[in-house]
Amino acid sequence: MKQFGLYMMIFGVGSIVLNLVGYEFTILMWIDNWGTNVGWGIRAALVGIGAAMFFLGKDAATAEE
Repeated sequence: MKQFGLYMMIFGVGSIVLNLVGYEFTILMWIDNWGTNVGWGIRAALVGIGAAMFFLGKDAATAEE
C-alpha cells in the first residue's frame, strides 16, 4: 500500500510540474476536460491521497508478518 501511495504522489507532482510547463501525461489528459480548477483539484487529490497512503500505510513485508 505504501508503494502504491508513493507512485500516486510522484504521478501527481509530475502532473503538476508538467502542466506548469505546458505538457501533460498522456493518461491524465482527460482531467482538464471539466475545467482548469477541477484538473488542479484532481492533481491535488492525487498528491494528497498518495501522501496519506504512503505515510499511514504499512509495508508489504510488515503486513505479511
